[in-house]
Amino acid sequence: MSACPVSANAAEFDPFGDGYQQDPPAYVAWSRESEPVFYSPQLDYWVVTRYDDIKAIFRDNLTFSPSVALEKITPTSQEANDVLASYDYGMNRTLVNEDEPAHMERRRALMEPFSPEHLAHHEPMVRALVREHVDAFIDEGRAELVNQMFWEIPLTVALEFLGVPDDDKPKLREYSVAHTVNTWGRPEPEEQVAVAHAVGNFWQYAGGVLERMRERPDDEGWMQYGIRKQRELPEVVTDSYLHSMMMAGIVAAHETTANGIANAVKLLLENRVIWDQICADPTLIPNAVEECLRHNGSQAAWRRLTTKDTEIGGVAVPAGARILMVSSSGNHDPRRFEDPELVDVRRDDAADHLTFGYGAHQCLGKNLARMEMQIFLEELTGRLPHMRLAEQDFSYVPNTSFRGPEHLWVEWDPQANPERTDPAVLRPRVEVNIGEPTTAHHSRPMRVERVIDAADGVRHITLASADGSALPTFTAGSHIDIECGDTGIVRQYSLCGTPPAPVQPEGCPVPHVPRPEHYEIAVLREDESRGGSAWVHDHLREGEVLTVRGPRNHFRLPEQAQRYVFVAGGIGITPIRAMAAQAAREGTPYEIHYLGRERAGMAFVDELVAEHGDRLLVHCSSEGTRTDLRALVSDNAADGRAGRVHVYACGPQRMIDDLTVDTADWPEDTVVFEHFSSTLGELDPEQEHEFTVHLADSDIDVVVTRDRTLLQTLRDAGLSIPSNCQEGLCGTCEVPVLDGAVDHRDVVLSASERREGDRMMSCCSRATGEHLVLGL
Repeated sequence: MSACPVSANAAEFDPFGDGYQQDPPAYVAWSRESEPVFYSPQLDYWVVTRYDDIKAIFRDNLTFSPSVALEKITPTSQEANDVLASYDYGMNRTLVNEDEPAHMERRRALMEPFSPEHLAHHEPMVRALVREHVDAFIDEGRAELVNQMFWEIPLTVALEFLGVPDDDKPKLREYSVAHTVNTWGRPEPEEQVAVAHAVGNFWQYAGGVLERMRERPDDEGWMQYGIRKQRELPEVVTDSYLHSMMMAGIVAAHETTANGIANAVKLLLENRVIWDQICADPTLIPNAVEECLRHNGSQAAWRRLTTKDTEIGGVAVPAGARILMVSSSGNHDPRRFEDPELVDVRRDDAADHLTFGYGAHQCLGKNLARMEMQIFLEELTGRLPHMRLAEQDFSYVPNTSFRGPEHLWVEWDPQANPERTDPAVLRPRVEVNIGEPTTAHHSRPMRVERVIDAADGVRHITLASADGSALPTFTAGSHIDIECGDTGIVRQYSLCGTPPAPVQPEGCPVPHVPRPEHYEIAVLREDESRGGSAWVHDHLREGEVLTVRGPRNHFRLPEQAQRYVFVAGGIGITPIRAMAAQAAREGTPYEIHYLGRERAGMAFVDELVAEHGDRLLVHCSSEGTRTDLRALVSDNAADGRAGRVHVYACGPQRMIDDLTVDTADWPEDTVVFEHFSSTLGELDPEQEHEFTVHLADSDIDVVVTRDRTLLQTLRDAGLSIPSNCQEGLCGTCEVPVLDGAVDHRDVVLSASERREGDRMMSCCSRATGEHLVLGL
């Protein structure tokens, strides 16, 4: 395999070096910004670093085969291969590296023990193990958490879950490390023989345990469950498959969790303010787990093999190419996550990380890992809130994919242990959340700093962090969700302040964006308010603490544009103000058309005049300067059809409808709208059809009847799907689509996003045909 030309950065890419091992996302930051798909001649792999590209690969298991996921990334010597052969080593297909349709058939057959109700049975055992291990060192004042706790407990839990006796835990740790090095590492030739012996012994050990299990197939454990399933489905659950899954399961069920919790504690102690927040408020722990998995996850990369000539992010990639998807880099992609470098345990989309993979091959044991990590953090923050990192250097087992510190030394003052004076510390403080966090786990308290009138009927509100934690930076077009007191109403409001300008630190390839001290929104009192704007105007006062989620951005400016035309109708100026400020800062030509009835009711007019001068055109009906949208489009039609101008518009539906008609022949996504309201009417059962939805992660089917929405049906099935507007406006109820055509009825997704078909708004959108598959 070759690719030409190869850039200097691509030629030097070395995933086995210290730069990648210490911080993979930072190591490939240059790639995310300038070369998101590149060929590595050292590795003989194509490397992919952006979130959307990685997610697209995960979705397409036909073009991008998982068959190489467990392939040795470094070819081994003939001597090492002979050693493996002497052990009859035959590691073959597992849930990780199997192609369709066999993969999904086996996944469905074996997934029941991973359901939340089954996993809940393991919680008391996990908590008892963690408590016992902390008891052993809590009065010492110093511990090496990996060896004394983080490795052994997940291994014990894994063996318990699998139904494997735990007599050989030290030997299994040696085997597991060898398996990691053998598969994803670059052992020196002199190491390869020793590694091969360990892997061979591991293989034989797994086979021996499996044979003993066959004598007691009715015992508890996932492997015994597989043995019983083999009786029902001998063609699906085969002998060789069970043997391979026994070995792979021991590694997958404990090594990623051990690394994950070590990475999490290291990250949180390095960000002391965040650690202290969790100590004070353990309800933050479920989302803290997701944020740690996003920011510093245990799975750095995944692999695929192309089955035909294809494109990734616009780059031609030939058939037979090996792909390294640096998922940890995707988790730091600013195109997907606002302020990705910030450790933000209140981030409301942290669970969208790629650490567990995505789609049909998403990690089956993800909720077991989440449960374990939550219990670890709850016990440590409750019993050792004063714990700190000791002075040390961190080392990692060199490999492309699994990542966690080999040692993690911490210190504390035993005399300050809370349980010496408060035995209540020993009681569980929160209920463990098995699954993704709910909205209750990632809300942000914000204090109302200032409320002023920006225009007649428009309140300009300035918000600040209520607990002292840093606010994430935001990009132009972002919005936040605000809970309107105890009304149960949640509304979305665009951030209208100017996003902080990036600065370029010396020697750093990625600009740094200072974090804002405040968020600003502006709220128009609507005559036909659904409750949100009336509550803001009637009840919101300075000093009040609000529950806020976000920021998120469904109205994002493109990475590059030759010219912008911004159109704002009334309160639609809120996102446009931030966008125009960004265009001015970047030096991109632009013009602003601001439409309103009365100048007195148009917010920020004076500020916009001062900021943008003659680039601002105010069209005020009462002054006789009402805009002609058709003429505006006509004036820009040549550049629009050529893709040289982007129109961003926010305002009343009539304005958006007129622009939609007049720009119908412009290229896709050059005209982008933010909507105030939805045209979605009440569900008409006479006009709908019934369809079936398969939930791939849960392995259940639900039927969406003519008179029910998908959101209602999913909630009826016990899934906690958040939603706010229930009109396809806010994007909160988005769910991942793995297969099937969607009848999109929202006003959130762009035309290209709809065409990709990998997500839908469950409150309003439906299936075009009779069947959908969701990643739930």
